[in-house]
Formats: sequence, structure tokens, C-alpha cells
Amino acid sequence: MKWLNKVEGLGKLLSSLKFSVDNRNISADQGFAELKKLTIDVRENRKTIYVIGNGASASMASHFAADLAKNGKLHTQVFSDLALITAISNDMGYKEVFAEPLRRRGNTGDMLVAISSSGRSDNILTAVVEAKRIGMKTVTISAMDINNPLKAAGDLNLYLPAETYGDAESCHAAILHYWIDLVCQKS
Repeated sequence: MKWLNKVEGLGKLLSSLKFSVDNRNISADQGFAELKKLTIDVRENRKTIYVIGNGASASMASHFAADLAKNGKLHTQVFSDLALITAISNDMGYKEVFAEPLRRRGNTGDMLVAISSSGRSDNILTAVVEAKRIGMKTVTISAMDINNPLKAAGDLNLYLPAETYGDAESCHAAILHYWIDLVCQKS
């Protein structure tokens, strides 16, 4: 594999980004405009954006939340405290690691951003269901299998047909940075 081939491949994947609302596809420009609007609404209403993921997606969640807080002036939260994660996992099961804190902290009008390359992580899917029950806006970001359950679970869904974790994670990082840039731009 050559570098320029890899770069071209990532570009093709990013160009094939799909947004959906209620199982209806919308253009990337419409999707990003909706993301910006939802995010600005959260900021103006002094609500919270919760960002979740496992593994590399957890690192992206933390990085994205920090950038939204610092640059976007939003209240954000990630569930990365080791004591919290291990206590919930031990007492309730790993499937509840994100949903349980949302039950205690989440409010109507908050937003959940759920990142999962496979779109099949039970703890992510459980959190999306809980966030919707609370009345939070839900944004999902997934890849790989076109039939993954996360792909249609949120209010606004982003999907890439990446076949590897590396490609999915690289593209997800680019998407998250573009989202931050939109929220922070002056206009």
C-alpha cells in the first residue's frame, strides 16, 4: 500500500458519508447544517453534550468533548472515570456503563453523541435507547456493516462504509473536527 493510495481511499470514504433522519437520507451539507443547529441549540439552552465510545472511539469522544468545551463554549461530559466505569461494570454489567450515568445526569434537551466503528456495541446501543427515553437528542456515528443497528438508532445518524477500524476511526476523527469547525466559525 502506498501513502497516496491510502489518502485517496480515505477521501473516497469521507465523500461517501451518509446522513439519515428517520431512515431518510439527507445530503452531507444538510446533515452538517443540522448538526451545527442542534449543537448551537444545546449551547444557547445551557444544556450538556455527552459523548461516548469504546476504545479508540472513547479517546475520540474525550478529545471531541474537550474541543467543544474549550473552543465551542459548550458544556460537555464523557464517562471516562475509571472508578465509575469499573463500578458500573462490576455491579450492573458493561452494557450499562454509559446508560446508568445518563439516567442520573441526563436531561431533556441534552445531546448524546454515540461513536462506534462497528455500530454493534451493546453499551452504546443501550445508552442511545436511554437517552431517547430521557428526551435527549441523539447523534450516532458508525461505520463498517451497512446494517449495523446504530446506523438508524439516533435522531441524526452518520455512517461511513469503512471496512477497517483504522479507516473508520480516521474518518470519524475528520468528521468530528469538521463539526467543531462549523460550530466555532464566525457567521
